[in-house]
Amino acid sequence: MTPPTTGVGAAQLEAHGWGWRYATRRRWAIRGTSLRIEPGERVLLLGASGSGKSTLLQGLGGVLGGADEGDAEGALLVDGIPADHARGRVGMVLQDPDTQTILARVGDDVAFGCENLGVPREEIWTRVDAALAAVGLDVPPERPTAALSGGQKQRLALAGVLAMRPGAILLDEPTANLDPAGVAEVRAAVGAVLEATGATLVVIEHRIEAWLGLIDRVIVLGASEEGTEVIADGAPHAVLTERAEELSAMGVWVPGIDVAARAQGLVRARERPVADEDAGDPPRTSLPGAELLVAEGLVVGRAKGVAVAGPVALTLHAGEVLGITGPNGAGKSTLGLTLAGLLPAIAGRVRASDALRAGAAGADPLAWSSRELLTRIGTVLQSPEHQLLTSTVRDELSVGPRALRLPEDEVEARVTGLLHRLRLDGLAAANPYTLSGGEKRRLTVAAALATRPRVLVLDEPTFGQDARTWAELVAIIAEVRDEGTAVIAISHDEDVLRALDARRCEVGS
Repeated sequence: MTPPTTGVGAAQLEAHGWGWRYATRRRWAIRGTSLRIEPGERVLLLGASGSGKSTLLQGLGGVLGGADEGDAEGALLVDGIPADHARGRVGMVLQDPDTQTILARVGDDVAFGCENLGVPREEIWTRVDAALAAVGLDVPPERPTAALSGGQKQRLALAGVLAMRPGAILLDEPTANLDPAGVAEVRAAVGAVLEATGATLVVIEHRIEAWLGLIDRVIVLGASEEGTEVIADGAPHAVLTERAEELSAMGVWVPGIDVAARAQGLVRARERPVADEDAGDPPRTSLPGAELLVAEGLVVGRAKGVAVAGPVALTLHAGEVLGITGPNGAGKSTLGLTLAGLLPAIAGRVRASDALRAGAAGADPLAWSSRELLTRIGTVLQSPEHQLLTSTVRDELSVGPRALRLPEDEVEARVTGLLHRLRLDGLAAANPYTLSGGEKRRLTVAAALATRPRVLVLDEPTFGQDARTWAELVAIIAEVRDEGTAVIAISHDEDVLRALDARRCEVGS
């Protein structure tokens, strides 16, 4: 067993012609990449969705697996040691905090990594207390991890990394699904950790404004004929101002460039009438139409009798977007699942109109079969992995249409069109679990669209997207809205709600 190498200062990270190809893929996720990050540097890693950023971080973190998981070439080094042997030198915080919360209590969860590194028992709890204090997570060690908000869970994950005392901290979109207060919490916690430890930092984030005051170097990855190359590398101000237009065109979110306007331009390119172009409103073909879904005195929760939000009263119409907003932990996702017929109400009721139910079993969507839901209410969950079913992207998009027993030529037409629209053509044969976070999100949205439901419930529909795919995804949502679909968008992304002219339903205010 390789001994722990923690506690010896900031780590140096290197890639020498490095590449990785997942076992189920023909294309390399990243290839021919060379870069060097010096001890103590604070690096923002940028690039278009699918450019290999997350794969590079996972490689540096030593979590990609061995030869049975894929093919590697070149070298990834941490302090001159192969990354998968530099045990304990690198700590990684993932995009979704729920995927890295392991144990039921806060203190035990922070201690988990130390225990795996063989830290003496008498030292572990000293580290746990210090790590929780460093990230500002002021809760008792016995607090259930399930009771934490999204921002608290990210700080918990960061505390678990800090307790291991790594020389480098890798963050993969740590604020993607957080409200503004949660973003500020995590950013402040990372700053405090770096101040206390001097560790090397590499952070991937599409929305970069929160990190600009913390990082001292920007590296941009991009695809070329030879593989994956470093497109830009330098001081943040120089990279993001001198090459702003070039980077924006390839999908990098650049401060000061209005991506929402790009999305509206894509919608207008369909030559539909514009409601008020001078005001910057997205085009609308008509006002909202027939009533489809009604919530009356609705109280929602995940556990029987335990309410997290409500009472809520709302009416959803064809051809409109309803934005469900509010802080992390307010019950937005729970409300969305209840409206979608996937969770029972604690109190009150959800009622589908005659126009929506059209032969389904009763007015409450909860009573509908999965096939009855398919063309009536489609749902995209916050975590894409929770609804992936098959071993290829093409098959994933075919599940719904085939469940409807559509003719095979119709299935093929729908699938091929969605693959193209959402930039998934080259990934049709790939295993969905090997996609990037942004690609998985586009896949789950496409799978919901494949059955052409009358109501579409989207939980954080734009997370993980670069500027280009964000604009294209917003344009597709606007298109289905204009065709008469009612859309419920649960989101912290104010830009997407403005671009879609969403009516608001605030939860937890």
